[in-house]
Amino acid sequence: MSSLKRFQPGYDTPARSRDTALLFLARGMDLLVSDHDGHLALPRGADLPEPAAGAHFLGVLDDTDCYAVALAGDFTPPEGLKFVPARSLYKQVDEATFAVAGRALSIAEWDVSHRFCGKCGTPTQLVAGERARRCPVDHTPFYPRISPAVIVLITRGDQMLLARNASFPEPFFSTVAGFVDPGESLEETVLREVKEEVGVDLKDLTYFGSQPWPFGRSLMVGFMAEYAGGDVTVDGKEIAEARWFDVDDLPRIPPRLSIARHLIDTFIDRVKARRPTS
Repeated sequence: MSSLKRFQPGYDTPARSRDTALLFLARGMDLLVSDHDGHLALPRGADLPEPAAGAHFLGVLDDTDCYAVALAGDFTPPEGLKFVPARSLYKQVDEATFAVAGRALSIAEWDVSHRFCGKCGTPTQLVAGERARRCPVDHTPFYPRISPAVIVLITRGDQMLLARNASFPEPFFSTVAGFVDPGESLEETVLREVKEEVGVDLKDLTYFGSQPWPFGRSLMVGFMAEYAGGDVTVDGKEIAEARWFDVDDLPRIPPRLSIARHLIDTFIDRVKARRPTS
């Protein structure tokens, strides 16, 4: 679902009513929503004034303030509201709102995990003007954690190498991905992950784009690369199977919100553009 909405990030809470603000009330990877005949909607500040007291200002979506709130695990939803996996909001809300939901999940998780200093145990304090907590004793700052990860589409002629992750809740094939190890460059991570997971070598590695991915609290950095050699051999742990696929005979692939799907769709468009027209 496309959207013309624009989001302007912010940190310091504005001096205005929260009654019409959107509340992203998080419990882990779940968000609190209302459900009217299968249509999910986010609550407003007037609906839940008490939980909004501990809210973090996220910014403004068009003319609407947005707040993230980290709820306790034993929080009981009031009548008319329920927890749903945040992913289920995809196509239920516009893309801009979905992106803010992802931001809210990450900030709520950071708020819960950094309320005390990891060095001395002192309660941390919010820092004005930025997204940070700081220990008032040793002044250690704590920022929201972002884990860099790479994702790569491997191509060979008009084919692409796609893999099925053993841990996917639903069986589909996607691109190879993995987290960056300390001391690695992004390019080194791509080569290592591909060799470990599917056993092949690469050439002509090129940057594609990036996407924040809150469901792993990561930043996905996308690449395209050409096959350079080696037999496809899966690791049997993370990857259950991997095969070459023609663009006209694809398996089930990731949904359109993901950078993996953007990589796949871009390659399909390139292959079809090269074909002669009758």
